[in-house]
Amino acid sequence: MLVIGSEVPNLLEQDAASTLVVSEDVDIGVPVASHANVKAALASVRDFEPSRDEPSVWVPRSQDLIEINFVGMNPEGDIEQPAFVLENDTLPLLVFGYLSFLRHGRTLEVDGVRIPLPRPAGLMLEKLVTERTGEKGDRDLLVVLGLLLTAGAEDLDELATAASRLSKELRQAVLSNLTVLSLMSPHADMPDPTLHRRRVAEILSRLEEPSNGGAPR
Repeated sequence: MLVIGSEVPNLLEQDAASTLVVSEDVDIGVPVASHANVKAALASVRDFEPSRDEPSVWVPRSQDLIEINFVGMNPEGDIEQPAFVLENDTLPLLVFGYLSFLRHGRTLEVDGVRIPLPRPAGLMLEKLVTERTGEKGDRDLLVVLGLLLTAGAEDLDELATAASRLSKELRQAVLSNLTVLSLMSPHADMPDPTLHRRRVAEILSRLEEPSNGGAPR
């Protein structure tokens, strides 16, 4: 499993300071091949229970905790495969093709808990090619900004290389969403895009010219 949502920039921040993004929930990516193991492990969880309306969402029994959303990913699948439902009475999953971009990166240990994270480049690509609108779409783009603020030169090299291999349509989606991010206004409890327009513009310029080498400075 991987933690794949808006908590990732917080965890990648120095000392896992958790100051970049105020998360409303935690998204957990479950590989299709690991579904049975994850379902078995959830049998021992006591602080959460499945939502009556949506069993892939587990709600906390305490107000000190936030929801967990389980989503399916198929690392061996086609990136452009349409989403499909993995039916199960206990833990049904909506499996998203674009989550195939995600690969295991660092595993952090916070307060004795091991937290597996995706490589930043893959998570940025997933959020930049997925069509989202409204507040959810804005928050996802600001999560990309949070990832850019914590990314190193190697992460940006990986992003540029991966983007250069996309189809024309997906590459255009990446460029369009980065352009939207460069023009966004501030949102409460999220990274302020107006302070980092130059950073986003540098990334956008580099991805428009995939032959350019080196990370933007």
